[in-house]
Amino acid sequence: MALDRLFLDCSVSQLRKYTERIAVCLGKLDEEQIWMRGGEGENAAGNLVLHLCGNVRQWIVSGVGAQPDTRDRDAEFAARSGLAPGDLAAKLRATVEEACSVIERVTPERLAERIVVQGYGVTVLEAIYHVVEHFSHHTGQIIFLTKALTGEDLGFYRHLSGRGAAAPGEKAP
Repeated sequence: MALDRLFLDCSVSQLRKYTERIAVCLGKLDEEQIWMRGGEGENAAGNLVLHLCGNVRQWIVSGVGAQPDTRDRDAEFAARSGLAPGDLAAKLRATVEEACSVIERVTPERLAERIVVQGYGVTVLEAIYHVVEHFSHHTGQIIFLTKALTGEDLGFYRHLSGRGAAAPGEKAP
């Protein structure tokens, strides 16, 4: 398989994996926990999900996919309620699937194409890489919040216990 396809397929796979991990977290929290903040300088899990939706839409759907940019970044962090756990998960899934569709259509030639997103001049490859890295960062925060609020092991790496190998059908991290 060509290196460009490996990068694009891996990016799609990672975004989908992180989305499902966030959905697991949202399914373990009630609406109050999803919007709970430790202080004004902190973000609730709900804010992080809205932020991921905005970031993915702006960088991939708009930046790479050339769709209109309608992001209101400040509103992502200002929200204090409004969406239930299932609605947040559905919104995230829909946004990520739209972005994955854009990424899957990227040609090798487009990876080096320069675009401007949030005032940054980047290549399409850099935009995709940024989104996957950014998504990973906030997924970790949501997992941490969920573990702190529930006291549960979410089981994402249970398959490694005593074996050190990826679960059947799952790629090693």
